[in-house]
Amino acid sequence: MRRHNPKLRKVDSLSPFTVGNGEFCFSADVTGLQSFPDAYLSGIPLCTMSNWGWHSFPDSKAAAREALRFSGYDTYGRTVYYPVHADGQQELYDSLRHNPHRFHLGQFGMCIWAGRPSSDDRRASIHDIQGIEQELDLWTGILHSSFEVFGERVSVKTCCHQSRDAIGVRVESKLMANGQISFELRFPYPSEQMAAADWEKPKSHTTRLADRSRTEALVVRVVDDTVYFVTLRYPAGTCVSQDDDHTLTITPGSQASVVELTCCFEQAYPRVSPPSYEAVEKASERHWAEFWSDGGAVELSESNDSAALELERRVVLSQYLTAIQCSGSLPPQESGLTCNSWYGKFHLEMHWWHAAHFALWNRPHMLERSLWWYQSILPKARSLAAEQGYKGARWPKMVGPDGEQSPSAIAPLLVWQQPHPIFLAELCYRARSSLGRNPDLSFLEIYKDIVFESAEFMASFAHYDSMRDRYVLGPPVIPAQENHAPEITINPTFELQYFRYGLLLAQQWRERLGLLRDPRWDDVIAKMPSLPTRDGVYLAHENCPDTFELFNYDHPSMLYALGVLPDDPSVDRETMRRTLQRVIEDWQWDRSWGWDFPACAMTAFRLGEIETAIDLLLYDCVKNRYLNNGHVWQRPNLPVYLPANGGLLTAIAMIAAGWDGMSRLIEQDHTESKSDALRAGAVTRCVSVGKWTITSERILPYV
Repeated sequence: MRRHNPKLRKVDSLSPFTVGNGEFCFSADVTGLQSFPDAYLSGIPLCTMSNWGWHSFPDSKAAAREALRFSGYDTYGRTVYYPVHADGQQELYDSLRHNPHRFHLGQFGMCIWAGRPSSDDRRASIHDIQGIEQELDLWTGILHSSFEVFGERVSVKTCCHQSRDAIGVRVESKLMANGQISFELRFPYPSEQMAAADWEKPKSHTTRLADRSRTEALVVRVVDDTVYFVTLRYPAGTCVSQDDDHTLTITPGSQASVVELTCCFEQAYPRVSPPSYEAVEKASERHWAEFWSDGGAVELSESNDSAALELERRVVLSQYLTAIQCSGSLPPQESGLTCNSWYGKFHLEMHWWHAAHFALWNRPHMLERSLWWYQSILPKARSLAAEQGYKGARWPKMVGPDGEQSPSAIAPLLVWQQPHPIFLAELCYRARSSLGRNPDLSFLEIYKDIVFESAEFMASFAHYDSMRDRYVLGPPVIPAQENHAPEITINPTFELQYFRYGLLLAQQWRERLGLLRDPRWDDVIAKMPSLPTRDGVYLAHENCPDTFELFNYDHPSMLYALGVLPDDPSVDRETMRRTLQRVIEDWQWDRSWGWDFPACAMTAFRLGEIETAIDLLLYDCVKNRYLNNGHVWQRPNLPVYLPANGGLLTAIAMIAAGWDGMSRLIEQDHTESKSDALRAGAVTRCVSVGKWTITSERILPYV
């Protein structure tokens, strides 16, 4: 994978490089630190973020004590209430959306002076940085940065500890010996906006240098009700001082041309010293060597297509980015731990797209880390369902770690996140089976509650239409293609098929546990209506006027009933093939989203149209733009969109390893691999279709 190490030779505000561990990330500019954050504000901001770093504004709790007025929707003769409109309570509505929010924990950068600060107070700007050579070594997780400033070379190594939220930095330059380089640790007040920092409120929070010794310092941060700590480790002879309310300066000792520092962010009062730079570096090297050696790998270089290396680059960088941003203890937000999107909250319908691929790429433990969270909010999910008159647990859509749904014009009316915990748990079960890790009853017992409670809600949400002896979904409901009115939407194609599949999986879990099948679930499965069609293609939903002329933007979710979901007699393959062709021809792709391209490719894969599938993965569109650092740009306030990266990995796994019941055009097994991405001596699979040759290892079949 090293041939795809991302490199920079100039400042690129859309390509900061990030080091992280799944729970914590640090994004750096071309100096390897956060030395020039203003140069990145128009692109991807430089943030330090974690899964534990959440904050609420002081007035939000008082505001939330009021009851937000919900909007009632007629639901087959009864009224069900959803928080979808402000209804004269805009301040409260916004407060509940904005709080809690993730925030920027602290900015760690370098100060470079034209001379000694006492004699020349001109500080370097981004324009003084020349001769940039920066490379992120994916095999070790170490960011190497080198540049010239004021006639001297500066070399920086930056890495992240893999079990502590610590950054290690090694800086080498004659400028330090001359006293021209020091370091700054600055702290902002939180903001719910993209950059997650407000530098204009110094009196609203407290930074205190509480303790320091010859080699260590402790900083205490108090931000309203949020308290956290930062510990520093540095060489003896270093001077650490607090220069203003929220700025610490770390000045290396005289004549020091090499300095090693660590900066550790702590949620609780630290009981152990911060790790040394050497310990951080070794932890990073060890982790990433294991990650690449044990996880799945794909090689496309033998393909006779000029785009093969670009697709391979996207695959490799997507593995790295999802590992550091999406493998933590919470479902990730759509911009991960890089910057804020939707105030740092996560969207549960995107959890599948962030993390399902981990189970297919021989890393199911990275998916299981966030599955526990559904169990933690199960009481709230049950309460939400009960308040609306349903059984089981209804999972919220836009949510923070507390599990409280956020008001939104769309989010409370979505249901396609509902089967996700079932599907994700099933993928982990299958992965354990494939890896020879016997998924005994204890594994099923761990997740059975979220599986069964999810299914119970789905069966309860489906309304029995006695006139036609069938179960229907909605109204009100907003489908995955979110541009449909909830009052008239009924039987959305993808949701119908996903509810059917989710209930079938839940029944399998009951049987594995030695339980009888639930007869009510079976009744719903048997009486779900046919997927809605018109003019030989699938519609978004049963009441859709004309999907392709009036609603040919956002997600073409009618395709995902076959592709994301497995073959089923209820889906007609030729109707789906015509639907795919119509979408390819008529969809407004610049108004779609990054994960739509791999999702559509999955449908093409299922239909045997491999060339079409790969064309979709590489479709030339602003929403399918993979930046130098591997991120997928969507719009100025969403420059990072990780569901696209996760979706790509799932789609590639499908073509590399196939799926249940698939018959291949060409498939060969080899016993030796041909690159450092594929370990020599391990059994590999080679799939050749047209111009494409896909060699893979340790990829598990899809459903």
